[in-house]
Amino acid sequence: MTRLARPAARLATGSVTVARSLGRRAAAWVARGRRADLTGWRAVLGCWLRIVLLAIGLYLLWRIVRALPALMWLFAGSWTVAAWRAGKTTAQAAVGADEEGAAEAAPVLDREAVRTLLLTLMGSGSGVHLRTVLAYLKRHPPTAALTADWTVTDLRVRLTALKVTVDRSVKVGGVPTWGVRRRDLDDPSPTTAQETSTEASTAA
Repeated sequence: MTRLARPAARLATGSVTVARSLGRRAAAWVARGRRADLTGWRAVLGCWLRIVLLAIGLYLLWRIVRALPALMWLFAGSWTVAAWRAGKTTAQAAVGADEEGAAEAAPVLDREAVRTLLLTLMGSGSGVHLRTVLAYLKRHPPTAALTADWTVTDLRVRLTALKVTVDRSVKVGGVPTWGVRRRDLDDPSPTTAQETSTEASTAA
């Protein structure tokens, strides 16, 4: 994503959030016009009255802007500020949800278990494609429920987080695509390497 694309995406996301928020507030205000002590059309008369007031307010706002076009700069600036702030809040909420999801997935995607699975799927070959691994995970519990909505990109991100080397040009059956090579799994895991280093330091 380019430098301009990031703020543009934030403004777009924030604009949607602000628009939905205004819509929910307007709907809630209209709904509060319903009379619980009445029945039939009399009970919803207050709702219709509030809808008419909203329509009149929007019409008057449109007439004012037509008469004073410079006000559009004020409205546009206010909307941009609100959308920018809302976009940041939405992004933070999304990051928090991703982190929570990753924390829940951690016990299932153990590095050594994943390494063993990758080697098993490779068989006697030199590598395995991520789409093959993902298809296996989606077919077998307990990973089936976890990976039901995953794409190859989702799996690649999680393997990278587990320090598993992923390459985009792994050939299996003559077809190069995202996958893992056997030679990258033959290296000792970070835990094993750390234990070996600790033992060597102790012996010295």
